[in-house]
Amino acid sequence: MRAWRAAILRFADDGHAVYDADGLLVVGPDAHGRQVVRAVGPYQALARNYEGVAVEHLPGHIIAPGFIDLHIHFPQIDVIGSPAAGLLPWLENYTFPHESRFSDDAYSNELAVFFIDELLRHGVTSVLAFATSHPASVNALMGQAQQRGMRLIAGKVLQDRHSPDGVRDETQQSLIDTESLIQRWHGQDRLGYAITPRFAPSSTHAQLQGAGALAAKYPDVWIQSHVAENLDEVRWVRELFPQSRSYLSVYEDFGLMRGRAIYAHCIHFDDDDRALMRSTGAAAAVSPTSNLFLGSGFFDYEGAQRIGFKHGLASDVGGGTSFSPFHTMLAAYYVGREGQTKPGVSLSPQNLWWQHTAGAAQALGLEGVIGNLQPGCEADFIVLDPKATPLLARKTSQAGSLDELLFSLIVLGDDRVVTRAHIAGSM
Repeated sequence: MRAWRAAILRFADDGHAVYDADGLLVVGPDAHGRQVVRAVGPYQALARNYEGVAVEHLPGHIIAPGFIDLHIHFPQIDVIGSPAAGLLPWLENYTFPHESRFSDDAYSNELAVFFIDELLRHGVTSVLAFATSHPASVNALMGQAQQRGMRLIAGKVLQDRHSPDGVRDETQQSLIDTESLIQRWHGQDRLGYAITPRFAPSSTHAQLQGAGALAAKYPDVWIQSHVAENLDEVRWVRELFPQSRSYLSVYEDFGLMRGRAIYAHCIHFDDDDRALMRSTGAAAAVSPTSNLFLGSGFFDYEGAQRIGFKHGLASDVGGGTSFSPFHTMLAAYYVGREGQTKPGVSLSPQNLWWQHTAGAAQALGLEGVIGNLQPGCEADFIVLDPKATPLLARKTSQAGSLDELLFSLIVLGDDRVVTRAHIAGSM
């Protein structure tokens, strides 16, 4: 076993933060050999029980759960910051041309190394990621994550229509490739597979039917896609799927709505859509920097809270503008205040942080496994320096409450705050 002494942030079952100003985190193997949290709490109360355990003391630092990114595009690293009039032109002019390069194994492997390095540098220890339509992109990302011992879920994009040469796949082969990738990677070490239609317009009925059949055959895999991000996209879906009640209902009609189904954006919803999310156990990946950058709209936190469906935060790189969870949390605060309805929702600092950690784990069906530092959780954690910049040091030194401390970090923090990331208790 190993232990760390510092201030420690974690979350209770009701989502409220628990904070030990002088805490002890003890990590060791469980019965299955996984490195998990064995004990956590005030140092003075726990230290006597672990006198033989080496303790690393980190005065002035905060240990927190590693962040979880619920929706990110591995192949869009170099698409960040590309100017476009909106979602559909952005896909056509930047995203699809870049993703076509991932048919090459060497290129995929090079970007996979950079991608995971960048995640860890920003304190993100688990992700649900899109690859491209090329199996090579999945193999590269999964292989790199496996080497790091990282919990990562990803999938090959399905897109057999309304896509250019180089990224468009063939219906039957795309389903064969998906099943092969499930059998190769799902459940290996800390890896999971996600069946990944890009979005409804880019898949034929036959491809969506095949995806639904695979979801039924492999009920413990994840599902991920996009829904109701952009009004032009919503109108397009209505033309392509006139038999479905709404954009979200398209996925229900093809057997793709259930627990472990994560839909990015979920902006242009009505209450029937929100009720469908709740009743099926699907969850929303809220992507505020992307939505602001592409002018897509605002996730309606009031509606989500009123109806009650699962949701968590995501960067959506490369439509999103930063890997940083601090930037994402701050953008979510702006979005909550604006909202789709008036008055908006003022999201608390604790809730913002929860949405990117324990709440995101709940959305994935992995509560009690990742995203928290309660006993039994896998030992993915980060070390934060609340004095990483002069302005942040000045602000955090004046914090009179946990909310003031967390909000200072959200508003003023970036990758400089993250001094290290531990995956399963290791560097």
